[in-house]
Amino acid sequence: MPLGQVELCSATFTYTLKAERGTFNIRTPERTFTLKAVSQELMLYWLRQLQVKRWQHIRNSTSPDPTNHNNNNNTADDFLPVLTSPVGLVGEEAANSSSQRTPLANMSIKHPFIQIQNSVHSLRKLVFPEGSQSVFYMDASTWTPPTSSEPPYNIPTAYKTPAETRPPPLSLESAGQVTPEEGRDHWNRKTKTSPSMVLCRDDLSSDTTSRLQQEKQMLLDDVRAQKELVWILHKALEASQLEKRTCAEFLAEKSEQERLELLRHREREAADLRGRLEEVKKEAESMRRRLNQRDAQLLELQDNIGMLIEKNTAKQEVIIKLSDHVTSCMASDDAFKQLQQDVENLKDDIEAYKTQNKFLNSEIHQLTQLWRTSSEQGKSLMVKCSYLEASNCQIESRYLSALRQLQEVKSLDQVQRETVQKMIEEALKGEQNCAIKLNVARDHDEYGFKIIPEYEVEDIKLLAKIQALEIRSHNLLRQEGSERYLSSCWAQYLASRSEELFSSPELKGLLRGGIPQQYRQKVWRSVVRARTRTLRERHPERYQQLCEKARTCPHPASRQIELDLHRTLTNNQHFSSPSSPALQQLRRILLAFSWQNPAIGYCQGLNRLAAIALLVLQSEEDSFWCLVSVVEAIMPPDYYTKDLVASQADQRVLKDFLAEKLPRLSAHFEDHNIDVSLITFNWFLVVFVESLPSDILLPLWDAFLYEGTKVIFRYALALFKYKEEDLLKIQDAVEIYQYLRFFTMTISDGRRLATIAFSDMNPFPGRLLRNRRAFHLSRLEAELRELAEQQREFISESAERRDKVLAVAASEDEEEL
Repeated sequence: MPLGQVELCSATFTYTLKAERGTFNIRTPERTFTLKAVSQELMLYWLRQLQVKRWQHIRNSTSPDPTNHNNNNNTADDFLPVLTSPVGLVGEEAANSSSQRTPLANMSIKHPFIQIQNSVHSLRKLVFPEGSQSVFYMDASTWTPPTSSEPPYNIPTAYKTPAETRPPPLSLESAGQVTPEEGRDHWNRKTKTSPSMVLCRDDLSSDTTSRLQQEKQMLLDDVRAQKELVWILHKALEASQLEKRTCAEFLAEKSEQERLELLRHREREAADLRGRLEEVKKEAESMRRRLNQRDAQLLELQDNIGMLIEKNTAKQEVIIKLSDHVTSCMASDDAFKQLQQDVENLKDDIEAYKTQNKFLNSEIHQLTQLWRTSSEQGKSLMVKCSYLEASNCQIESRYLSALRQLQEVKSLDQVQRETVQKMIEEALKGEQNCAIKLNVARDHDEYGFKIIPEYEVEDIKLLAKIQALEIRSHNLLRQEGSERYLSSCWAQYLASRSEELFSSPELKGLLRGGIPQQYRQKVWRSVVRARTRTLRERHPERYQQLCEKARTCPHPASRQIELDLHRTLTNNQHFSSPSSPALQQLRRILLAFSWQNPAIGYCQGLNRLAAIALLVLQSEEDSFWCLVSVVEAIMPPDYYTKDLVASQADQRVLKDFLAEKLPRLSAHFEDHNIDVSLITFNWFLVVFVESLPSDILLPLWDAFLYEGTKVIFRYALALFKYKEEDLLKIQDAVEIYQYLRFFTMTISDGRRLATIAFSDMNPFPGRLLRNRRAFHLSRLEAELRELAEQQREFISESAERRDKVLAVAASEDEEEL
């Protein structure tokens, strides 16, 4: 079937793998031509030749010099791979020979309507009689016979070539190069006019021109209709091909199961397409909504623009009115002169105010410099005063210490003793008249403890005065140094963490250094909640329930709690009054704990533990849980039970550590038969409450709540180490006991004591402490069992002796009778 003109300069050549063998496509911007060769080899040969001719045409277009024609051919041959043509299938001989194929040999099964398409296209492209053959216009030169090096090639048919049709060889003519005579012949054939009619542009009349234009328009309309018909037929052809391909695939399946699966696959594809259609519809609806919104916004913006235009117009009117007013004012000479005078006066006032402002600024700058200088001088004077006061306290402390040592010297005569005693009395009485003394408001610290303890014995009063001076001197010297650094460290640590604190070496080091007063409540609450989290989560309303139970059902230990309640922290102002709210809170905490742990109920010393917790945490419930964590989580079991077995075992462990860490002092105690447990037992039971000053006690508790009972052993050994030299000087057992009873209250340097406890006492592993405890606890339990056995034997022997005595008395009475 003739195709007419096919422009190959902008065409592409493709073939589909799934198409029928020998079928390939020529795609142009206007349409796609589908052709069929006899075999696959011939198809590849045609594709290669088409590529070669297109390449030659491109090279000739870029370099029209005919001398370079051979070079272009060589370039194309080098660029494209050489493909030998199938023998006997192409060339001029094959074109001239009669075809032995059947008329339906080139009919495509997959493209049954391609003949209709090519026929319509051939009607549109038919230009001259030679157009019946398929010609590819590639070059302006005429066709030359093929050389011996390149065999001639035949043109493939458009799916159906009649047997009597002999396609001539390929012609190399440029696309679109048609002579005017050929064009006129073409139009004459289309309009069925006489072939001999020749049109000359100069001799045409206006009527003939209009008639030709009308005919041209009719032809253009006809061509447009033919194009639409071709497009419709092309769409119908594609639909038919798709339907035929689907039916062929369905019929090609062998079993019903495969066909059913194919139908299901098609149904899934249809469902997928329907889903995509729904999505596209939704997207279109969304776009329409957005378009409506944009339209509404556009209307709103247009309204705003209108309002702004109106405002601008109004402002322009106001400006015009003001301009007219200014013009009218300037037209009047008197008013204009008055305005100028007022402007000059205002300028003078502005200059005067500027000068005054500069003067005042200089005065303020000078006053600021004077204030800064005086502030710095005041700070330096305060620091100097603190150092002077500290040195004065140290000198006075040394003076009183010297007087005390003179008082203990026995070689003095009576007059000297009286003089020393008089000087001591003057030093004690002169505290009220002393220029450098403690502020009345600072008699108690932040938690209500007395800074200077009170003693009844005169000698101890002198020691209290020495201690107060040392504490005062120490506080004055450390105010500007370690306290500020410690506060900054804690502030930086807490700022980067939440309410809950987790165990870490950094937290352990900070707790050993002590917690500043402003952060102690928060840190204690976090540590206590970490130790009692499981119990509190299981019973969130535990404290309220225990308080209600203690109110409705008194515990047997309530009488002992009432007796010990008023003997709690007598040196603290919060517990000094019987009607103090702190005492009422302490009562509820102890009664609730007696029901929380019935095995213990109440033990003397628990009141002091709860009181310290209440002073720091300022909350009944938090103080209750702090007491629970100390008794049930930190201290060993049976520490506060009736027989205090674990407490006694700890005293034996302390003696072992004392012999290892401080062998000289331990030997000194053994030489004088000193039992340190008589003093240290209360230290361990109440964790040094009322045994240490508050500024040392609270840092001890900071580390104790986090690390546990080993802190108690560390501080107990540190106290003996701190006063080791003074204790070794005392050679009397009574004086040693008397000194051990109050020496802990004379400790003034808490930093030094903490350094001894946590540095000099190392190593102090917890495993060693647990092993020692288990060892002494087992021995103590065995001794208690033996003691109980001896008590039972003694009771039985006493009963037997009593029975014998009663029997002898009865026999004597009978003899008398």
